[in-house]
Amino acid sequence: MEMDWVIVGGGIHGVHLAARLIGEAQIPSERLRIVDPASRLLARWRECTEATGMTHLRSPSVHHLDLHPWSLQRFAGKRKKREPRLFSAPYDRPALHLFNAHCDWVLDIFGLEKLHMRGRVVECRIDNNSVTVCTDVVGELATQNVILAIGANERPLWPSWASKEHARIHHIFDPHLEDLPLGHEERIAVVGGGISASQVALCLSKKGHQVHLLSRHALRKHQFDSDPGWLGPRFMAKFAGERNHDRRRAIIREARHRGSVPPDIYRALRWAIERGEIQWYEAEIEEFETREERVRLNSGSAEVPEVDHVLLATGFASERPGGAMIDKLLESASLPCASCGYPIVDTKLRWHPNVFVTGPLAELELGPTSRNISGARHAADRVIKALQK
Repeated sequence: MEMDWVIVGGGIHGVHLAARLIGEAQIPSERLRIVDPASRLLARWRECTEATGMTHLRSPSVHHLDLHPWSLQRFAGKRKKREPRLFSAPYDRPALHLFNAHCDWVLDIFGLEKLHMRGRVVECRIDNNSVTVCTDVVGELATQNVILAIGANERPLWPSWASKEHARIHHIFDPHLEDLPLGHEERIAVVGGGISASQVALCLSKKGHQVHLLSRHALRKHQFDSDPGWLGPRFMAKFAGERNHDRRRAIIREARHRGSVPPDIYRALRWAIERGEIQWYEAEIEEFETREERVRLNSGSAEVPEVDHVLLATGFASERPGGAMIDKLLESASLPCASCGYPIVDTKLRWHPNVFVTGPLAELELGPTSRNISGARHAADRVIKALQK
């Protein structure tokens, strides 16, 4: 049966787009499918947030997966009196367990798990006024429209000096990190300078481990990963008026506070460092060496002790996500890309009349917040407008 919509990707963006299409655009659920390789929707989101030890989101409570801005606050309801830490100041940032419970509620009320087809999309073919989506499990799906909601979280960034084969060097966003056998009071080096590295370091310290945090730069404090002005016309008006996509890429790069932490985590980390619970080094790692059962990280700027494990909290690769599938699509359909390799789309996020994008693939149109939860909501606004002809 031919679908009206197929969403490639069952993460934050894919789920929110599905909810908006069903709940706002009145697309019949039987005419929509979400294709994702995980066993359940939002699985990768849960893996990555759990790996960091996150307690509260960085984003405010109005950024969630339901249709209405105050839905998460209403969902919390009377629980706010029993659990005072459901939201954290400023901006009423929700506790991770509350946000996830609300996500489950959204999945349930829109019946999205029933629309999930487990598989990895290996090819998208544009045929006249439709798209054929080819998967490695369920075969082919014909659809009028496809939304590419592909994130970057399947490609953890490994520094050039780190070995993926080494038994004691791991990336926190490796799907198999949960199998890491940590003993009692081990010496652990956490490499990274942003929110994920800080959260991991604090979490491990509370569990009694000896933590050594190594970052290439001084600790940077920012409430959000880009200025709130990017959520509205204050900055986006000028960005939209910039027609040169290389310049847009430069603006995005300059706007993002990469490797930064919000004030509450910054304070907690500083206190832990001052109390000697975490050892912090501003150091550029050049190489590592193995000494018996330990690993030594060598830097020209700091003397780092040997550790039992190295945990990389270095984020994700910045290259265009989607791999060979996106390569084939843009080549076969001659779709436009900027020199950075990312799609050039219209204001409704159409890369082709039948192909929409969101998340990282939409950032040359949506700006520096494109990858965030707020970016998912803005992307849905654009897609819904495209249907209101």
